[in-house]
Amino acid sequence: MHLETAPPQPAAPDAALTVLELPMNDARVRPLLDELAVEYDSRYGDLFGRGSAAAKLSKYPAAEFRAPAGALLIIQENGESGAGGAFRRYDAQTAEFKRIWTHSAHRRRGLARRVLAELEHLAAARGYRSVYLTTGPRQPEAKHLYLNTGYTPRFDLAADPETIGPLAFTKELQG
Repeated sequence: MHLETAPPQPAAPDAALTVLELPMNDARVRPLLDELAVEYDSRYGDLFGRGSAAAKLSKYPAAEFRAPAGALLIIQENGESGAGGAFRRYDAQTAEFKRIWTHSAHRRRGLARRVLAELEHLAAARGYRSVYLTTGPRQPEAKHLYLNTGYTPRFDLAADPETIGPLAFTKELQG
């Protein structure tokens, strides 16, 4: 007797993904920020001290990430927060992207690229002409994401990231 197995299921189509603009204190944002704090502590705890990530994440007032100058977006799938990111005013023409993060249960599916695209679109719609962002020297995944999505590094790519500190990137937005 021959049993057939069902073919593998593809990743959920974009229709199953919902992009939400939320305030920083919304409960749907919390799972992403909580895991981000744990990740920062595991990567940078020896530099900044364990438990310092929560303080770094609250460095900027939540009001800076509200419209019209800012935004916080999350992507949900079936009611579960999978990825998100935010921006705030850097200067009159430039948005600063912050806290771009994909929950560990949702990685390797292109959600970070989707977050970037959504943030870029919204920043352009709100009048920004460019983006500035930084990532940490111990986040090679983020560095490669930004390089692969058209961001210009503002540091020497050949240098040891640990000697640079925050890795800065910029990008001109399409209006």
